[in-house]
Amino acid sequence: MLIPAPASALPPPDRSLTVSIINYRTGALTIACVRSVLDDLARLEGIAARVVVVDNRSDDGSAEEIEAWITAQVPPVPVRLIRSATNSGFSGGHNQAIAAAPAAFYLVLNSDAVLRPGFFAALLAAARTHPRAGLFAPRIEHEDGSPQISCFRFPTPASELIRGAATGPVTALLRRWDMPLGAEPGAAEIGWASFACILLRHEMLARIGPMDEGYFLYFEDTEYCWRARRAGWRIVPVPAARAVHYRGGSGPVKALARARKRLPPYFYASRTRFFTQAHGRAGLLAANLAWHLGRAIAQTRRLLGRPVPPTNAREAADLWINALDPLGDRRATKG
Repeated sequence: MLIPAPASALPPPDRSLTVSIINYRTGALTIACVRSVLDDLARLEGIAARVVVVDNRSDDGSAEEIEAWITAQVPPVPVRLIRSATNSGFSGGHNQAIAAAPAAFYLVLNSDAVLRPGFFAALLAAARTHPRAGLFAPRIEHEDGSPQISCFRFPTPASELIRGAATGPVTALLRRWDMPLGAEPGAAEIGWASFACILLRHEMLARIGPMDEGYFLYFEDTEYCWRARRAGWRIVPVPAARAVHYRGGSGPVKALARARKRLPPYFYASRTRFFTQAHGRAGLLAANLAWHLGRAIAQTRRLLGRPVPPTNAREAADLWINALDPLGDRRATKG
């Protein structure tokens, strides 16, 4: 694993920032993302900021497109392109960027996101106000300004029962375990926040380590927040810092889920890994059985003449991907 440089190698506190962006076949989106970052950074004074774009072995010409755009900027911009030798996934890509450009703070940012004006001023002000917090979660929006749910409770067997049942009375009964939080949750409520856009404090990374590269995509942010919370680091929501996230632009899972198609095996491999790390093998078994119980409850809706909420294709089987080797193949294979 790649570990960030020690705190002694950093510039003075609150005066350095690295923005980490992964490109995987999203050349135009990545450039638009970088533009929005540079535009907002131009509003700051006294901050040494760099943007690091890691190309995760796109092999589609997008790395060359980004490199040409960087080279063409006059005056030069503080943007560096790193070409990963492999598709190292979400954790691996961001770990490369963080290791390459040590700073007091790191903004982990999806390539399918753009920042609203005043983003950094609000986020860094919150970081100065809350020195014991390690993660700062901005307001993530749709293009029309409506909020996206980006802060959650941690997944548990009870939340899997809710998800499987997808039935109002079950959700109401188990509401304290329901994962999604409202658009403006209180800090004490937040278990984890989406890493589509989040600010991380260097001291926290130095103590708990980089993101777990045993995850390819999905659940790595959940696990990192789990690890941070267990080590005593808080997550602070910062609604004044706003970012637009074009969901699904950097990966297919959300589009597949909306269409109720089969999700990639790496999604379930990540789910298996998280439940095992957070709750043990017994917790994984309980979560899977709770989901199946939820589906059985959902079927009872037929007795009331109501439709059964659909689930993703083949999910009943795919939940068990890597169940015998929970910390194994991070990409897995389809059955």
